[in-house]
Order: sequence, then C-alpha cells, then structure tokens
Amino acid sequence: MFRTLFFRTLPGLSLQPESLWHELEAAYQEPQRHYHTLAHLDALAEVLAPLWTEVDDAATLVLAIAYHDAVYDPARPDNEERSAELAAARTDGFLAAPQQQRLRRHILATKAHQPAGDPDTDLFTDADLSILGAPADSYDRYAADVRAEYSIYPDALYRPGRAAVLRRFLAADRVFKTPYFYNQYEASARANLQRELSRLEAPDS
Repeated sequence: MFRTLFFRTLPGLSLQPESLWHELEAAYQEPQRHYHTLAHLDALAEVLAPLWTEVDDAATLVLAIAYHDAVYDPARPDNEERSAELAAARTDGFLAAPQQQRLRRHILATKAHQPAGDPDTDLFTDADLSILGAPADSYDRYAADVRAEYSIYPDALYRPGRAAVLRRFLAADRVFKTPYFYNQYEASARANLQRELSRLEAPDS
C-alpha cells in the first residue's frame, strides 16, 4: 500500500523514486527489525488514507513516512536524527529549502511525539502512534515485536525502560493530538498501555 502511495506522489518532484525505493526497501528489511518494517509504512498509509484532503503538503509527508525509520539501530539514541539526515541527503536539490526543513521537523517529531504546531506533523505523529489504539491482539503483537527489536537488552534493563515510556504516555493529558485520532484511538490506547504496563510490573512475569 505505501509503495503505491510513494510512487504516485513523488514524480512531481523530479526525484527518481525507483532508486530511492530500492534503498528504503533494503533498509526496512534489515534483520534487527520486527515492527519497524515495510508493514509499518503500509499501516501508516492505511490510517492516513481518509485524511489526505486535510494534508497541506502530501509529498513532504509521504517522504517523512518513507524516511522516519530509515535508520533504525536499537542500540543508538539518535535514529531520528540520522533518518532526517538521510532524508535531507536524498532530497537535496529536489525539495525547496522550506520543504526540506519541514521534512526534517516531521521526522524529528517522532522522537517525542509532542504537539508540533504544524497540522501535517501532528497527523503524521498521531498516525505513527495509532498502533497504541489497535485491537488488543494487534497491540500485543506490536509489543512483542518491539521487545524482539530490543533483544540485545536483558529484561532487567528492558522492562524498566519500556515501563517508563508507557508511564509517560499514560501521564499525558492526551496520547493523540488531533481530533480524528483522539476520538478513534485514545480510549483503546490507554487500555492497551495500562495492560502492558501491568504485565511489565507484575512480580512473577
């Protein structure tokens, strides 16, 4: 699904989508990935499909989806920055400076998922979090896939770190910033987050 969107959207930018796609496809199929794969890009395209009429700059947003996890090393804290740098390098000379700056902001916003003041960014980061509000079985697969990506860390390190992330989301006034995603996913996201947190904190688990 995302591949179709990618090729349909980019020709107007005079990019070479075939070469870009081959590089992205290889990146998203790296062996350390279990959740942050091509299927994740497809999921973003699917949840955003009803909302494209609300998007100001579709091409820049599609590029943000494509590159936001293009660099993914669970042992490093700067994947978003490195992904943004790669996106800038691959679009240099094809995007105007304001678009390049916006592309970078879109990607960097996935680090903290805070309100951005840019409606396109907020739609994108809410879509990126939509898995949190998925049906329980889908959420549990996601949680297991994230754990697999961080298999280099023992439970003694992973569980407190993951629990801190979940608590941060639960402590926020809202998980989702935009009305569409809030109305559709907020309640189920909080239930999923609390369920995973309870499992992580259970003494016998």
